Amino acid sequence: MTLTTSAAFTEPAPSALLLLGRGVDLASERGVECVGDLPAPSDPDLVERARAARAALGDRAFVLGHHYQRDEVIAFADVTGDSFKLAREAAARPDAEFVIFCGVHFMAESADILTSDSQQVVLPDLAAGCSMADMAAIDQVEDAWDVLVDAGVAEDTVPVTYMNSTAAIKAFTGRHGGTVCTSSNAHVALRWAFDKVGGLDGTGKVLFMPDQHLGRNTAVLQLGLSLDDCVVFDPRKPNGGLTAQQLKDARMILWRGHCSVHGRFSARNVTDIRAAVPDVTVLVHPECKHEVVTAADMVGSTEYIIKALDAAEPATSWAVGTELNLVRRLANAHPDKQVHYLDSTVCFCSTMNRIDLPHLVWAMESLAAGRVPNRIVVDADDAHWARVALDQMLALPGY
Repeated sequence: MTLTTSAAFTEPAPSALLLLGRGVDLASERGVECVGDLPAPSDPDLVERARAARAALGDRAFVLGHHYQRDEVIAFADVTGDSFKLAREAAARPDAEFVIFCGVHFMAESADILTSDSQQVVLPDLAAGCSMADMAAIDQVEDAWDVLVDAGVAEDTVPVTYMNSTAAIKAFTGRHGGTVCTSSNAHVALRWAFDKVGGLDGTGKVLFMPDQHLGRNTAVLQLGLSLDDCVVFDPRKPNGGLTAQQLKDARMILWRGHCSVHGRFSARNVTDIRAAVPDVTVLVHPECKHEVVTAADMVGSTEYIIKALDAAEPATSWAVGTELNLVRRLANAHPDKQVHYLDSTVCFCSTMNRIDLPHLVWAMESLAAGRVPNRIVVDADDAHWARVALDQMLALPGY
């Protein structure tokens, strides 16, 4: 049973709310299910405190809000966007003494890497992590590279890491001649990487981390490789669960990681929404599973999804497979269209939602009082090599 918030948007049943991050099951892509609701909107007194603290900081602070943040946090953001857009926006504001990043830890790390030494990056809640980024620990990745060395394929392998990774993984990628990518330019990054080791028609390989689905979908649907060209490296198994021959035969070595939000969507969700909503257009993020992406009508990054809804004709119907805060915001922004959430149960990114208004108010009031809370500082060597990988991405064609 569902609740309807407006004529244009169907809200999933709150009894099936998924508080992702409250439990951990890395073997599952369906998250952790438990009964409950998100906290109610903050008290008006807290909103007023937020306004006062923001005004007191003035131009000394620059507040960044990721698309998946709740509305009461977005209300105080100077800029909204995806992770890399926000990091670049921070770097473009050198006069801001403080960068308050309303996102998750790896995003704040990227902001620290790209901003000047005189700027201080603050994450309002240090518990705001990313389950996907945490699925690739640096010691695991270094062990995996040793496996590739032992199999005799490391010299013909280029690492490519998704933006949704720790600074340590970005640094590893930079040290090994690879690049970072976003969901918007993954196909360009992969083509560049393959060109370094003989091209798409050769035998060279890409180690893609940490999201297997983005890597697989990009390689197969945009570069023309086959599913048989892809193998999954599981860091919890000896040698990644792969033989030396499998590694030699592979073109895409995919890290066994996923997004706990996008991994929830299923092909059944697509079938069900098509049966329920005539002429619906299904639009999903490329972090979804391959069977979901191939069943959808359109696939693209968060920014792509926003632009697609902006450009859509009135009275059209859409089912969107991405984080619910964004889908609800899109529905509210487009009352002339029917916007549905692809899944039948709620799927907020709870780690992102740890940046709530109480934490933001605390961070801003602390800064106004002369205290710098929760500063994010990346190790100097990691920052250097991560910057090498990020700069390589910026040098890719079309970026």
